Amino acid sequence: MRRFRGIPPLQYLLGFEAAARLGSFAAAAEELGLTDSAVSHQMRALEERLGQPLFRRIGRR
Repeated sequence: MRRFRGIPPLQYLLGFEAAARLGSFAAAAEELGLTDSAVSHQMRALEERLGQPLFRRIGRR
């Protein structure tokens, strides 16, 4: 069982909210003024921290 490691950084939560609302990491990155890879990295770190996948990745469309 994974142990919860405290509250995630606010930037990760903002990235999660934007990606979920907009439907893509690229759109979230644009809205937040980040690179696509920065948002992707934040989401992977958030998933690792929570011990759960948060998105179903389907690749480029």
